[in-house]
Amino acid sequence: MATIMIITMIGLLLLGFPMMIPLTVAAIIGFYMTFNGFGQMGTMIQQMMGGIRPTALIAVPMFILAADIMTRGQSAQRLINMVMAFIGHIKGGLAVSTAASCTLFGAVSGSTQATVVAIGSPLRPRMLKAGYKDPFSLALIINSSDIAFLIPPSIGMIIYGVISGTSIRELFIAGIGPGLLILFLFSLYCIFYAYMNKVPTEPRATWGERGQSIVQALWPMGFPVLIVGGIYGGLFSPTEAAAACVLYALLLEFVVFRSLNTRDIYKIAKSTGLITAVVFILVAVGTGFSWIISFARIPQTMLEAIGIMDMGPNGVLITIAIAFFVACMFVDPIVVILVLTPIFAPAIQASGLDPVLVGVMITLQVAIGSATPPFGCDIFTAIAVFKRPYWEVIKGTPPFVFLLLLSAGLLVAFPQIALYLPTLAFR
Repeated sequence: MATIMIITMIGLLLLGFPMMIPLTVAAIIGFYMTFNGFGQMGTMIQQMMGGIRPTALIAVPMFILAADIMTRGQSAQRLINMVMAFIGHIKGGLAVSTAASCTLFGAVSGSTQATVVAIGSPLRPRMLKAGYKDPFSLALIINSSDIAFLIPPSIGMIIYGVISGTSIRELFIAGIGPGLLILFLFSLYCIFYAYMNKVPTEPRATWGERGQSIVQALWPMGFPVLIVGGIYGGLFSPTEAAAACVLYALLLEFVVFRSLNTRDIYKIAKSTGLITAVVFILVAVGTGFSWIISFARIPQTMLEAIGIMDMGPNGVLITIAIAFFVACMFVDPIVVILVLTPIFAPAIQASGLDPVLVGVMITLQVAIGSATPPFGCDIFTAIAVFKRPYWEVIKGTPPFVFLLLLSAGLLVAFPQIALYLPTLAFR
């Protein structure tokens, strides 16, 4: 049965169907083969509806809406200007500023694709003009945007937290350390690249210009303070923090900056509605798919076949990392989290691994896979946004993928990179 379901999914994907169709068809085939017909289809529908019932999922459309408001407004540009004012003049400063801006905007939006659009659109032409080659610029933007999957608020962490029952606020805080580690490694590579390719430096900003950039960015910098400070201080749950972000974004862009008007509300609401619908359909169908394979004991059979139940904690964590990384090279990250998390749940519990550490590792691996050929979703976002051919977009990715995998290895060797802040804050 598992073989037929996998072949069906791969076949429909190769035919060009969107991910929700292969997943739905595979789940229906699995249901039919398990129950010898569709007589109990109501049970399947109940499972799917149950997948989108948790209240924590309300945070997903809220963060998507807040990100859309900020992407269309001035928040992203103000963050870019502040970063450039302080580090734009160093060797490789423009590239480092791009990575840092992606990190900051990730702390505002929680979406890799929103970060590609908001940061990549203004900075890519500037990097090309400064002497950076386009494959490097594209790869930097795509892979730096993956930090948004780790830095709170992370939509991937919300999905994992709902599926696994792990504290979402602990996951949010745990993602900060690995996110900053990746930013540091990317910055070192950007400086090395600039020296090797003799990229000229940007003009140094005056202290007056730096002060002005800080003043202009103070309001957008309120987002991470609102999210992290509110959750850490016990003022908000993650869902309440998401709602507060929407209100803050509306006040910022419509009242303070006046960068948007009432005509923009319809476009923003339509865009958010479409993305949210896709996410929730994937969550519902993914839940049904996971229920079918669990009912048929496919996860247990697969885990026994690879001997994961006999591995130690590090062996289990490395196996999980490899599985999620490879899967996200071909399939949407949300689907991978929905399908694979229940499969590995028995091994995670048996090994005694901290579920927060596992959640950070899973989030990191799906972020890496999202920017890795052949079918990483951020690659196709970049193709659509920047209108560049596939091979040009992926040409510069190997060094960044190596650094991301190095970060994953360091996380296995030093789990306190992720666990120190949650332990300090909540335990």
